[in-house]
This record gives sequence, C-alpha cells and structure tokens, in this order.
Amino acid sequence: MINEVIKKNGITYGVMIGIASALITATIYAVDLNLFVSWWFGLLGLVINVTISIILLSKTKKELNGIFPFKEAFTTYFIAAVIGILISTLFNIVLFNVIDPGAKDTLSEIMIKYTVGMLQKFGTPASTINETVAKMKITNPYSTLELVKGSVFAIVICAIFGLVFAAFFKSKSTQE
Repeated sequence: MINEVIKKNGITYGVMIGIASALITATIYAVDLNLFVSWWFGLLGLVINVTISIILLSKTKKELNGIFPFKEAFTTYFIAAVIGILISTLFNIVLFNVIDPGAKDTLSEIMIKYTVGMLQKFGTPASTINETVAKMKITNPYSTLELVKGSVFAIVICAIFGLVFAAFFKSKSTQE
C-alpha cells in the first residue's frame, strides 16, 4: 500500500508537471513553431521539470519527518513523472491531431530542415542526408502513435532520473 502523503504529492506534482509541459507546448505553438527545434526551449522544459521534482521530493521528505527510504522517494517521483508525461502526451495528441492536424505537417518540415542543416554543418555526405530525410518523411513525430511511443521512451528516461533523485533524497540509513 502506498503512503497517502506519497500518493497525494505524486499526483499533485504530476498534474503540475503535466500542466507546465502543456503550457510550454501551447506557448511555443502560439508564438512560433520553429521554437520546437530550439535547444534552449527544450532546456527550459527540463529545468522546470527538475525544479518541480526537487520541490516535490523535498516537500514529501519533510512531510514524512525525514524518513524517506529509497523506494518511497523513487515511487513519489515516478508517480509524478508518469502523470506529467500522460497529461503532456494527451495534450499533444489533442493539439496536433484534433485541433490543428496541419501543424504536425508543418513541424515535420521544420524538423527536416533543421536536421538537414545540422547534418550539413557536420559534413555528412549528401547520400546519408537524403536517406535520413526519406526516413523522416515516413514517420511524423507528432502523430498519435509516435507521441505514444515517445511517452513510453520518456517514462523510461524518467525512471533513470528517478533512480538518481531517489538516491539523492533518500533518508540516511541508521545503524541497527
């Protein structure tokens, strides 16, 4: 059975992470679709998620009077991460597949242009660039299937972050 504090905080902060992610996506969508390939917007999203996660784990540890074993720390973070990812993915599915399906095609073209530019900067042969572009045209990262696949990958990455955060925030073991 999951401790009520862990469950409550995980859910609350998971919703906060999901809403923050959806707001970032909506802001980029409203301002300029080219920002989706901007490294600093990705970094901003990561900083916001890490900050919320640190606040979540600090608050939960405090509410548990400093008794915060590794498993509970990981569980708290993982609940929040999964809820945040699910909200963000659902928002992206609705935005790019219901509200404005044309945006996913525009984004696909932006990503192809960005990728070609990067590959050219690194001196990649034209044949490799053409092959990469052909593969990118087959799949669209904003289709429902690709967004769901991306969310599974994101959950795996968050599990790794969760292990690191849990190791850092767990309470120190006592000698018995």
